[in-house]
Amino acid sequence: MSDDQRPEHRGYVVAIDQGTTSTRCILFDHAGRLVAVAQREHRQHYPRPGWVEHDAAEIWRNVARLVPQAMAQVEAGPADVVAIGIANQRETVVAWDRRTGDPLGPAIVWQDTRTADVVEEFSADGGADRFADVCGLPLTTYFAGPRIAWMLRQDAGLRRRAAAGDVLFGTIDSWLVWNLTGGPDGGRHVTDVTNASRTMLMDLRTLDYSPAMLEVFGVPRAALPRIVPSSQVYGAARTVVPGALIGATLGDQQAALFGQTCFSPGEAKCTYGTGSFLLMNTGNEITRSSNGLLTTVAHQIGAEPPAYALEGSIAVTGALVQWLRDNLGLISTAPEVETLAASVPDNGGCYFVPAFSGLFAPHWRAEARGLLIGLTSFVTKGHIARAALESTAWQTREVVEAMDADSGLQLTSLRVDGGMTSNNLLMQTVADVLDAPVVRPMVSETVSLGAAYAAGLAVGFWPDTEALRRRWHRAGQWVPAMEPALRERGWEDWQQAVQRTFGWIRH
Repeated sequence: MSDDQRPEHRGYVVAIDQGTTSTRCILFDHAGRLVAVAQREHRQHYPRPGWVEHDAAEIWRNVARLVPQAMAQVEAGPADVVAIGIANQRETVVAWDRRTGDPLGPAIVWQDTRTADVVEEFSADGGADRFADVCGLPLTTYFAGPRIAWMLRQDAGLRRRAAAGDVLFGTIDSWLVWNLTGGPDGGRHVTDVTNASRTMLMDLRTLDYSPAMLEVFGVPRAALPRIVPSSQVYGAARTVVPGALIGATLGDQQAALFGQTCFSPGEAKCTYGTGSFLLMNTGNEITRSSNGLLTTVAHQIGAEPPAYALEGSIAVTGALVQWLRDNLGLISTAPEVETLAASVPDNGGCYFVPAFSGLFAPHWRAEARGLLIGLTSFVTKGHIARAALESTAWQTREVVEAMDADSGLQLTSLRVDGGMTSNNLLMQTVADVLDAPVVRPMVSETVSLGAAYAAGLAVGFWPDTEALRRRWHRAGQWVPAMEPALRERGWEDWQQAVQRTFGWIRH
């Protein structure tokens, strides 16, 4: 009998990956193998320019449907589920009524920029980095705290109810755990340290809300979830999978870092999805950035000290491919972009900077807007497709160079995951631009795998992180094959293009 067939190792961990465009439920066995998956998209709402909203009730309904669907694929019942782990889109904020469980309006999504005025107001006294020493984050529209402040400013009655604890705020992890554990009937209102570290309200040193930050943003503590470790039993589900232990929540990018088993300082991964997110584990010490990166919590396992990370967030990567498909009709399906881009040997001299909602790391320029430059009559749609893919690679290099400077470490290889890693041309381009190997794991669903690993650790399904490392296997690798002179010429051209996006929005 193999180790994974022992009676104590039977059963499954359910991973719920609640992402920006869809929700997945994946079951993993003790060997870390994906054995069942169910997925459903949810609607994206764009009521005004720069506004992005989700229906939190729709997201919860999707979770409640998908988990049983995935379990049915392997004929699993609640008794077969050893733990539930949740990974979620970060910085998206939900407000709901404690007594009814109904959302009090749309969820405001991480891509939303409506808080620009709030951010500008807070930045006027001390600049964008005035709170970075406490929370590790610059003042931008990206984070959850300004969204909560904006929501409270819209309705004095909402503020009064929040102060009384009748209205609850949380990121999507809090919303799902609360509903799973009973909702209005005793639901647990918690958030883990990784999600809390994205609000601007948590002190990185204490792993608790900063009283000063709560006062500045005007957010009542009574409305906020309790901050807990990433891997710890929070309670038992009372619906969907009754009795199953909820053992983990992590923000999706930290979950991917965990799923890639980047447990040691200097290990890094990049998830290529709607946006792209490069995280490097910096160990138990807080590393401050002077190059436009975010200092965040990587994970916390039970009572152990937290691991911290540097993060570079890129707003638009996979979303650019969707834009080429849906807005321009340049392709009819996302995978076609690789074929179209491969129809030409290079970008024909054009560069595409997709600053659709400003630029994130390392620039943090909210006023920047997208730009396609270097166009001549020679340029075809193939060149534009290639420039779109190259934009993801160049943005990755921007973040890696900043990360190397801040950490004092040099990236020797990059572990990658996410939907865009199926694009071989893109992965080769990333390796060429970084002049470093790019490695893809056997299990590409590393966000879900990280949530499962953390939940399994919490209940003893896996004994320690070394056992998880032994389950990581390489599936593909791309090595650099670009001439150094060509790489540096392209890098200079890219930087020139980025500079031209600055200062577009002036009002």
